[in-house]
This record gives sequence, C-alpha cells and structure tokens, in this order.
Amino acid sequence: MTIITIVGARPNFVKIASFLSELESRPGVKSILVHTGQHYDPSLSDLFFEQLGIRKPDINLGIGSGSHAEQTAKVMIGFEQILTEHKADCVVVVGDVNSTMACAITAKKAQVRVAHIEAGLRSRDMAMPEEINRLVTDVISDFMFTTTQMANENLKAEGVPSDRVFLVGNIMIDSLVRNRSRAEALKSFATYGLSSKNYALLTLHRPSNVDDPENLQRIAKALESVHTRCPILFLAHPRTQSKLIQAKVLAKVNENQPFVETSFCRLANPAGYLEMINLQMNAKFVITDSGGVQEETTILGIPCLTVRDNTERPETVTVGTNQVIGTDPSRLVDACNKILSGDVKRGKIPDLWDGGTGKRIVEVLLQKLRV
Repeated sequence: MTIITIVGARPNFVKIASFLSELESRPGVKSILVHTGQHYDPSLSDLFFEQLGIRKPDINLGIGSGSHAEQTAKVMIGFEQILTEHKADCVVVVGDVNSTMACAITAKKAQVRVAHIEAGLRSRDMAMPEEINRLVTDVISDFMFTTTQMANENLKAEGVPSDRVFLVGNIMIDSLVRNRSRAEALKSFATYGLSSKNYALLTLHRPSNVDDPENLQRIAKALESVHTRCPILFLAHPRTQSKLIQAKVLAKVNENQPFVETSFCRLANPAGYLEMINLQMNAKFVITDSGGVQEETTILGIPCLTVRDNTERPETVTVGTNQVIGTDPSRLVDACNKILSGDVKRGKIPDLWDGGTGKRIVEVLLQKLRV
C-alpha cells in the first residue's frame, strides 16, 4: 500500500509529525513524503523538520512564493507528475494552505483517494483564502478527519455522508504533547531581554491585518500604550516585516540583532517550533490571528486575543482561553488592559486533544483503505 503525504507550510509540519511517525511504523505501508516548498526559507522549513523529528522529504517541488493562483498552479503541475510516476492508494493532505487544495484536486482527478486531516473547520468568511481551500478540499475528500464534534456538524450540514467523517481530535496538539518538556527546558524569552510572565507575544500574518498600510499603522499606534505597560514581542514573518516597512511603521529590520526595539514592540524574526512553544507558555498573554496559536494557547492555559472577526476554531473560545476581539485597535487595547488588570479568562482542554490523534487517524485510514 502506497500513501503519499503532503506538506507545504509551517502549520503542516507541526500537524504531520505524529501521523507520519505512526504511519511509517506500520508494516506493509510504503510512505512517500512530498514537500511542495510553499514555505521555502530554511528558518521556516528546515528547522521545523529537525525539531519535530520529521525525516527528509522524498520529493521537494520547490514552488516558492507567488500569488495564490501561481502557487496553486505550480503545485498541481508538479504533483501531477509525481502521481504519474508513483501509483498511490491514497493522498493525505493537512489543514488549509494552497498546497492542501492543489494536491487534493490533482489526486482526485487522477482517481486517487484523498484523506483530509483537520476537515470541517469553518470561519464562514469567504474573504479568507484558507476558507476556500477548506471547502474545496472537503467536498472532494474520501476520508475526513475532524478535530471536534462541531467540525462534524459543519460537514453534516453541508451534506457530507457520515461514513466519510471521523472524529479523531486535534493533530496539532500531538506535537505539543510530545515536545512540551523539551520546550519547557528552554528560556527563549531571555534572548529578547524578557522575563517569564512579564511580556505579551504578538503574531500577525493574515492579509486582513497586514496588507492595508493604514490598518497596520493603526494597530501599531494602538499598541504603543500597551507596550509601555508590558513589553510586546512581535515575531513577524518576513512578508509581514516587508508590509511594516511599506506602511512606514518600520524603517528597516536589523538582521544582526535578535530584535529591534520600536515604539510598539520588540520586533523579531519567527522562532523555531520549540522556541515558539516556550515563548507562548511563558507569555502573560498572546495576541494573534493564527489558528494554530489559538489552539496551542488553549492547551497551555495562556490567555489569547484573536485579532479577527471570526474563527474556524470556536472550541478555543467556548472551551479554551481564546477571545475573538475583532479588528478594531481600540478593542484590542481594551482587551489587553483588562488582562493586565487581572481580568483573565480561564479555560479547559477540549475532548480528544490528548496527543493520540495521529495514531487514531492511521488506524482508521489503514482499515478503510484495506476494505
């Protein structure tokens, strides 16, 4: 039995680690790992593979950056050739990036069964490219592995037959459970001149937050007052850094220092997986627009403020430590000040977010493929 697993961007790497480890421990399975190269910077790719214990991919398409259309087209062309050369019984895709949708479409048109890990998530916001990727991938998938009962209900409402849907828990949490003690042993915050529980961690990357220069300027201005009360560490993706420079929020980024002090934050490059977990668990609170960070802070018990109007991970709000506060900078400041004044939301861990999701997926998938 030949199973091709697709990774393309950092969230995929975190989500695929436990699944791949479990899959490749089973006899009679030929596992082919394909990296599309959607995240191609070594700091965004190679380091995550190393820290998560993921082996070197068998194939790297190396598609690099580009518009959504360019990335999708390049992945489809490259992956079609792979499917021609390797007879696959199933293609496994993860999450909601462009590589996920592109490989799912290509596999389905080649009459290869598709399994989608993290199916059924919905933000109801069609302005999000990720929402389009989720919808398209789920429509054509043969096996859908979901994180919560709410995801099952989303798929049921869309007419997906129940025998294609499997509630297995949150695959991303597997990596956190496996690596938590390694992350706890670090003191990554010290790299930025910070101390535990005395800083806020900020990540922003979604176009709705960073592509509008005036919006970026408003966010930066609003956070100045928070930064004077509690240092803000902003781990910014290279694309976000370029947007900050275009918006004249930054003059430049000094690559020879661990961070750059600005009026509203200490700006730094993205961290490795273990360093990022350490920074989250030692933060007083986290400000983000990342779905994965919403999930990780819920497990870690760290207050999270999500700078979006919606979330495809509502269980982080209903059960966990997350609050969706919208995109109004004044609301962001109010929410930060409440936490700094001691008004902190407490949460619990959702069902099946226990570190065993990868094993449950492999058991179901192999059983279904052998029928």
